[in-house]
Formats: sequence, C-alpha cells, structure tokens
Amino acid sequence: MPAKSTPIPEEKAQLHPRNRHKNRYDFPELIKTSPELAPYVSLNAYEDLSIDFKDPAAVKALNKALLKQFYGVELWGIPDGYLCPPIPGRADYLHYVADLLAQSNGNSIPRGKTLKVLDVGVGANCIYPLIGHYEYGWSFVGSDIDSLAVRSAKNIAEANGLAKQISIRKQNSKESIFKGVVNAGEKFSLTICNPPFHASLQEAVAGTERKWKNLGHQQKADSVLNFGGRQAELWCAGGEEGFVRNIIAESVTLASSVLWFTSLISKKESLPGCYQALKQANPAQVKTINMAQGQKVSRVLAWSYMDETAQQQWWK
Repeated sequence: MPAKSTPIPEEKAQLHPRNRHKNRYDFPELIKTSPELAPYVSLNAYEDLSIDFKDPAAVKALNKALLKQFYGVELWGIPDGYLCPPIPGRADYLHYVADLLAQSNGNSIPRGKTLKVLDVGVGANCIYPLIGHYEYGWSFVGSDIDSLAVRSAKNIAEANGLAKQISIRKQNSKESIFKGVVNAGEKFSLTICNPPFHASLQEAVAGTERKWKNLGHQQKADSVLNFGGRQAELWCAGGEEGFVRNIIAESVTLASSVLWFTSLISKKESLPGCYQALKQANPAQVKTINMAQGQKVSRVLAWSYMDETAQQQWWK
C-alpha cells in the first residue's frame, strides 16, 4: 500500500483544484527558469505577454519551461514533428484519476512508487509519467508502437534520473493494447490513455488545418501534420472510438490485474459506442468524469471489473 495519502477536495473549479496551471502563465518567472524561452515571448494584441502558438519551436520552449518550473524536469525535448501536448490538460487528467483512486482508499489519494500506472501510447513527450510521478510519486510503464517515440521517452526518463520510476516498453503489434506489454502476473492500479483522435489521414489533416485557421494562420497539410503529431498519435482505423473500444475488449483479459482502466474521450460522439462496448464487457463499475479547460470540454471514461469490496481490498 502506498505510504502517503492526501485528502481530496470537495469542490472542483474549471481546471482541477490541484492543477498548478489554474492561473495565467507567468512568463517573466518562466524565463527566469528557462532563459531559452525569452526569444519567443512578446506582447500580443491584448498587450499581454505570450508566445506565438503557431510556432512549434515556441510551443516546445514553453513546455520545456513549464516542466522545469513546475515538475522539476531539467532535461526535456522531443523529435521534430512529434506531438507537443498542452500540459495543463494532461495534468488535469491525472488529478481527476487520482480522485477516482481515492474513492476506494478512504477518500484519500494514494501516493508512492508501489502504485503502478500503465500509460497506453506514452508518446515521445513522456508527459503523463513525468507529471504523475512528480505529483503523486507513482511508478509508470509507458507503451508505444512508434520506435522513435519509445527511444525519446526512454531518453527523457533516463536524463532526469527516473529510469527506475518510468519504464518504457515497445508495443510490437498493431492489433494489441495490453498483450505484449503487460508481463505475466503484473498488476496496475490504473491505466491511462490519450487515444488517436482521428479515423484517417484526411480527417487528421482537415481537423488540424481548422485549428491553424482558428489561430489565423494558413498552412500546408504536411506542415500541419508535422506540427500536430505523427501518424500513431493522430489517427487510427476507427478513430478515437475504435481505439477505446479495442481497449475495452482487451481489458477483459486483465480484469483481476487492473483496478481502474481509463481513457480520455475528446469527442462526446464517441461515448455511445464506447458504452455499448462496455455493456458487452460487463465491468462492475463505469464512470464518466467531465473535464473542461477553457472552451475545450472533454471527459475521462473509467471502468473497473472489481466491485466496491474488491476495490477496497486492493490497497491492503
């Protein structure tokens, strides 16, 4: 059982109450932490300090500064063209699933390295393990099908002295989620996933171009994709719903080895199909946790094959 626990709050703001990014970015402080951010910071149209979020180098520099200032990550970088995720939203996911774990642990968030989390599709950025380990001391296994992403995530963990706390494994099968990654007899208190959002290359291009146009910038498709992420990060057959349905189907094989399975769901249209898959899988509990970051609304879908008694026994 994890050694420490923290009471969970009763009220929730738009960003989770424990999210370190509830306030606006303090760019002077971020520049003190990471001077290399300075060239990218200037006054915007509202006379506020900001960066050009259309510039991949600026976004990468901001992430690097945020990780260093708030999460003690001294060395971080990703290969060109790989997904550079918004850190506040990633942190929110982890805080909400921490509350989920607390519900069967005396309403206290379990902390410590004995709690193992599996990050399905860890990505080249390794964001979830970095934040989750800093905030809660959890140990992570990150899996990915992309060889360069696996190498990048391993390098980040090793460069920050976290190789023992963050293990990265290659998923060699396009048809499998857990098989080939989870070892025999291995148990996880939690699985997390940020699934590929789109169902095809064309859908990914169109969606990402819309985001760029909303930022007032025209960009060719190839560059849009390079800024927005690689193939395995952006799309897969069946899109978000198809990917999560695959997770649900395979989760049955680990019913007694995982306390809570979870996945981020960005499209509300994905929920009915996922609920249908869960009905077939027949877990003991299903929860949908709503989240909001500014105008963006998303949710975490969570399910467990253990009833309340079995969940409480998990921690003993």
